[in-house]
Amino acid sequence: MTGADESSLSGAQVDQPHSVTVVSGFKHSDNRNESSESVPSDINVKTCNLSRGKVCICTACEATRTRMLHRMNGNTSANDKKRALEELPEISSSSASSITGDLSSVAKKSRKDDEEGHAERFQKMQDACKTILECIGEDPNREGLAKTPARWAKALMFMTNGYSQTCEEVTNGAIFSEDHDEMVVVRNIDIHSLCEHHMVPFTGRVHIGYIPNGKVIGLSKLARIAEVYARRLQVQERLTRQIADAVVDAVEPLGVAVVIECSHMCMVMRGVQKVGASTTTSSVRGIFEKNPKTRAEFFSIIQGGAKMC
Repeated sequence: MTGADESSLSGAQVDQPHSVTVVSGFKHSDNRNESSESVPSDINVKTCNLSRGKVCICTACEATRTRMLHRMNGNTSANDKKRALEELPEISSSSASSITGDLSSVAKKSRKDDEEGHAERFQKMQDACKTILECIGEDPNREGLAKTPARWAKALMFMTNGYSQTCEEVTNGAIFSEDHDEMVVVRNIDIHSLCEHHMVPFTGRVHIGYIPNGKVIGLSKLARIAEVYARRLQVQERLTRQIADAVVDAVEPLGVAVVIECSHMCMVMRGVQKVGASTTTSSVRGIFEKNPKTRAEFFSIIQGGAKMC
């Protein structure tokens, strides 16, 4: 670099005090003593944050890291590399304890916030229930209804607890490598959900089948996946599709088929009031969608036309 270049570079640094010049293209020397020389850098931070458990870019830490990189990249022996690693400043036990304590405090604060938020929502739901009771002409303070707002709030929070769960949580890592490429079917899984149009129940059964592609999932986890999406305000069509997609995401199978059969209280207790009506929905993915014979086999199994040992 010429004197003019250095002068212009110095001037650029003055105009932009926060810019960082990246110095590259260092040529390794066989003389190991040269690797310990200072490396040009615009970083000039004197306060070391390493003891606080943070990534530090102070001058001393940067120089240590630079020496380590030069030694590791050169033709150094295993002992030299080990010595270079040992030169990295370590976090003291007191600093480590401080970090652990900070994390614990954050976790406690998060739990406390969740509890406070839960209590606030619970109180709002009770107040809303009292308002509803008054609007339909009831006395929310009479003996039979005195605890109804709290019971109703607890029941509704349970029936919609799928909003606070994910499929990753309920499967809990119960996915295993297995050389099995035949159909796996779990039938007659009870489900209970709430129609999002009237917030009244629909109940029934779900049948789930899939063909593994090198991975299988714990059988009970299929029921838990169905439960996650059923414990929300739903329409049956979307519920069917969500269960199928969740199984695809979990095990990446060759194909998935889901069938749901339900009776909807919004058709039984109100509206058309047809007690015997039931609704069947299906959702297929992969080979079940492409191959009619595979799809027919699945429907035959869930209808009881074929039995699996």
